[in-house]
Amino acid sequence: MIEILAIPPLATVQDLGREGYWSQGLGRAGAMDRRALAISNLLLGNAPNAPALEIPLTPARLRFTKRTAFALVGAACCARLSGRPLPAVWVGFAEEDALLELGSMTTGALVYLALPGGMDVPKVLGSHSTQLREAFGGYDGRVLAPGDILCGARRDALALPAAGLSIVIPPLREIGETAIQLRALPSAEEPGFTEASRTEFWSSEWEVSREVNRMGYRLSGPTLERATTGELRSHGIVPGIVQVPGGGQPIIQLADSATMGGYPKIAAVIEADLWRVAQARPGDRLRFVRVDLAQAAEAERKADNEIDNLRTALRHASELHEKWGDHAVAHRS
Repeated sequence: MIEILAIPPLATVQDLGREGYWSQGLGRAGAMDRRALAISNLLLGNAPNAPALEIPLTPARLRFTKRTAFALVGAACCARLSGRPLPAVWVGFAEEDALLELGSMTTGALVYLALPGGMDVPKVLGSHSTQLREAFGGYDGRVLAPGDILCGARRDALALPAAGLSIVIPPLREIGETAIQLRALPSAEEPGFTEASRTEFWSSEWEVSREVNRMGYRLSGPTLERATTGELRSHGIVPGIVQVPGGGQPIIQLADSATMGGYPKIAAVIEADLWRVAQARPGDRLRFVRVDLAQAAEAERKADNEIDNLRTALRHASELHEKWGDHAVAHRS
């Protein structure tokens, strides 16, 4: 159980999202960085879709009102538990009245805090996620505020090392790269842009502007121009779609994207790389890498394998920890 003492705007409870309601005009919502959410749940033995606390900015301060396990995954933010520094990816125990402090983010833009069993909030339309625009789900359908209390849905103890457990996950940027690489599929409307604009889109580095939120990230870079004129009819959009409004600066649709829109689409970031967009901060630079459907499917398979391999490694570590504990008890006896 944790009490929020101080928290920045737009911190919410999210799971993997609310599927199946696009035709009714209700988007997915859910975690911006679905990979980090899945890893935080994996570290605690939770279901992959268990809800966690998504914190998009820091600093933040939280107090544990009872001894409990928790997992912290995401941006490096100089986290400290009762003064003790914590890694960016960590699972362990907090004692009663322990203070968790999240400092300035040095890499990345989102932190996920998970509790055993997931945050104990009601399920609405098949999901625990906060639907901010419609004001339901999550914690009373709103952002979190000082004084709010969050509880885990499971109370059983976990077998964890006394000092906790830290793991290493793939970095936001490829080694040696300054820009964040985003694999993307060309849209059916890509041919409607000028040849020069298509070349600029795929070859340029794009800067993340300050116009960012859960709905989408606006980018700054070369002005993209259409080869055709006239308005388009509104059509379906999903997270990852890259739209180009009249000003010529792309917008990547994200977790709280609308379900329809009339801006022309030039590309779609693949699902396996959406976490990279979510962890980008204003001023970071992005580069789109063109892939085809087969490459997108392979990327999804590799992402699933990474989670499966991590699950196996954690199971092995847990077994070794239990054996070591049994050996230590026998030795003392």
